[in-house]
Amino acid sequence: MEKSVNEKSMKPSTHISWKEAFWSGPGPRSAPEAIRLALKGVCMGTADIIPGVSGGTIALITGIYENLLEAIKSANILMIQRVLNADFKNALAGLHLRFLLALFSGIGLAIISLARLMNYLLHHHPVEIWSLFFGLIAASIIVVGKHVEKIAGVAGLSLAGGMLIAHIIVNIIPIATPEALWFIFLSGFIAICAMILPGLSGAFILLILGKYEFITATLKNPFVLDNLAVIFVFCMGCLAGLTSFTRLLNYLLSKWHNLTLAFLTGLMIGSMQKIWPWKEILDTVIIRGKEHVVASRNILPQTFDGQLLLAVVLIVIGFVAVILLERLSERTQ
Repeated sequence: MEKSVNEKSMKPSTHISWKEAFWSGPGPRSAPEAIRLALKGVCMGTADIIPGVSGGTIALITGIYENLLEAIKSANILMIQRVLNADFKNALAGLHLRFLLALFSGIGLAIISLARLMNYLLHHHPVEIWSLFFGLIAASIIVVGKHVEKIAGVAGLSLAGGMLIAHIIVNIIPIATPEALWFIFLSGFIAICAMILPGLSGAFILLILGKYEFITATLKNPFVLDNLAVIFVFCMGCLAGLTSFTRLLNYLLSKWHNLTLAFLTGLMIGSMQKIWPWKEILDTVIIRGKEHVVASRNILPQTFDGQLLLAVVLIVIGFVAVILLERLSERTQ
């Protein structure tokens, strides 16, 4: 993995040029590299808008997870101090700007362009779309799990702990919560932490907190003054979560790499029950005129028909796609 800040960027220099500052930190150095990273961002963004699917999982299986944590960590106190001192070039030199630009361009593109499509598919073709996700996550567990050196002893406990925590979270029934700005900030903070963790969905956490529909509704009309305030506060919560929680994760990966990977693998295993395509709805609630499922249980397919065959094919496609993506990532690295 690339260093978070290279030696040159750590030493302030009044003679550094804007070009040198831009190319100083880690990140893609050619258009094909930037496009590949942006495509990984598209995959992450697509996952992040689906309650139950984690963008962190996509980052992990595409081999950019630790680089992402390092890039976010590069927006540190030293960078802020340089900005406050009008030392913009050295502030830029210490930031992983090229990496963040390429990745978040892809994430933003996916959220803007695919949000409505994914919402339509989830409402009108739920079995098919969840089947695809089931295959994706099943393969992701294998891809991530094989990097755990030894699943025994403490690592085994770490794996079991991740499974237990994911099981508890995905079975929490969404609750009604206040719409005060302090809670919007807290929702953003918690949701972004979940988005970073493989196996936990930030969108699903928002659903649990009762803020998924509220936040997405403000995004449909972002230039209304009240909505703009909500979006700003939510983004500030996300920023606070990114700058603090990523440092904790980065520390855990550097200090206890095997235990942390075992825990992350457990999170993905524990979240699989949420992604099972066939469910029996037990309870629903109407939020802003739309029906949302608050309680369900997994069941086996009731009939063998064309829909079941298509679902199985999509599971296989999702599984194979992740394996191929992981092999491609290994080759490029």
